[in-house]
Amino acid sequence: MTLYLNLAEELAARIEQGLFRPGERLPSVRTLSQEHGVSLSTVQQAYRQLEDQGLATPRPKSGYFVNQLRQQPELPQISRAPQRPVEVSQWEQVLELVSEPPSSDVLQLSRGIPDIDVPTLKPLLRSLSRLSRRQSLRELSYGAVEGEISLRQEVARLTLDSGCQLAAEDIVITTGCHEALSAALRAICQPGDIVAVDSPSFHGVMQALKGFGMKALELPTDPLTGISLEALEMALEQWPIKAIQLTPSCNNPLGYVMPEANKRALLALAQRFDVAIIEDDIYGDLAYHYPRPRSIKSFDEDGRVLLCSSFSKTLAPGLRIGWIAPGRYLQQVLHMKYMGTGMSAQLPQLAIAEFIRDGLYQPHLRQMRKQYARGREQMTGWVSRYFPPGTRVSQPQGGFMLWVEMPQGFDSLRLNRRLAASKLQVAPGSIFSAAGKYRNCIRLNFACSHQPSMEAAIRQVGETVTQLLAEDA
Repeated sequence: MTLYLNLAEELAARIEQGLFRPGERLPSVRTLSQEHGVSLSTVQQAYRQLEDQGLATPRPKSGYFVNQLRQQPELPQISRAPQRPVEVSQWEQVLELVSEPPSSDVLQLSRGIPDIDVPTLKPLLRSLSRLSRRQSLRELSYGAVEGEISLRQEVARLTLDSGCQLAAEDIVITTGCHEALSAALRAICQPGDIVAVDSPSFHGVMQALKGFGMKALELPTDPLTGISLEALEMALEQWPIKAIQLTPSCNNPLGYVMPEANKRALLALAQRFDVAIIEDDIYGDLAYHYPRPRSIKSFDEDGRVLLCSSFSKTLAPGLRIGWIAPGRYLQQVLHMKYMGTGMSAQLPQLAIAEFIRDGLYQPHLRQMRKQYARGREQMTGWVSRYFPPGTRVSQPQGGFMLWVEMPQGFDSLRLNRRLAASKLQVAPGSIFSAAGKYRNCIRLNFACSHQPSMEAAIRQVGETVTQLLAEDA
């Protein structure tokens, strides 16, 4: 562990133990530098880490101060998924969610869209503009089915942060993470096959399973640590599961990071029962704590893990550039890729590769992690303030999604219909389950919580929840 992380941990422990009280000024950068025998920049990095964790706030010309600590709301309950494979439903609700285009008319708290109105993305826009003005037609032609080699090289280098040792030849560029996940499923499974998933789970995977005629076996999932390994082992013994699909790092929608020991144990189970793991790591680079979580793929020695990700959450979804490291399934995935989109657009691939190569990607990530960590604290505070007592809230460790659980019997679909009059939309919990569970839950996006309209929107949602509960009482 680096010096600044050690110092940040020590300061965080002092804050949590009450040695530094809420609102109190923390020691100056110079004082800590002298006390601990470290550089001024090390102390500044440690303070930035505390800021990212929501423990401290800088004040101009005054230093850092301890944030007012508040009691966290209760976590959502551990999911009780049906212990049998089921056919996926909920397509109509998903279609309603994704068919609503972004507009100034409706404030969408529902979609998995990052904040794209940030200064750190402007160089990427300039690259896109410059590349589009070239006289060469290369950017408008077909590329290789594997994707642009320059981007594959940069992606392979980026995966070092998650503990992987990959080469450009191990990477296939896809049209978003959705295609990566779909290609992975089709490369391994046939119609009628069973795929074990975390629960709640990304609705895109649910609908891919539905479209391919596959069945989902939802596993009980802890909001802090992820799927129950005991339940997975029992399921593997009972059912002919073909693959395990999950999002173990900065999960969508719960936000948990599966402990490293659990990731290793999960891989051991997959090896023992000889099943593939389809790992969705799309939010992994947005973990609030550094270093970012290791991927399951980083422990994989026999190529059974298919690692999927994209730049849709870290940069912008409209770029439609994702990737997959399919391990032993490379040829099957290439075939599925060719059968799907064939080749992904060249122009955004070249622009992203340039953005990373010029050293602009990591500073952008650092900025977004800080923003989203602050957004989590804001959104959690607003939900605690404006939603009825007893509301349970997730504690995401990365990304920009919050899972909110109301009492059993609450209907989030009815909530969305009521919110339409206020030009608001939330993601109903039922679309994150193959069997339509979690109707009493919603997912909220806090990527843009700094916008002035956001607090009023959450207040309106909370008041509407309270009204609906009162009507049903």
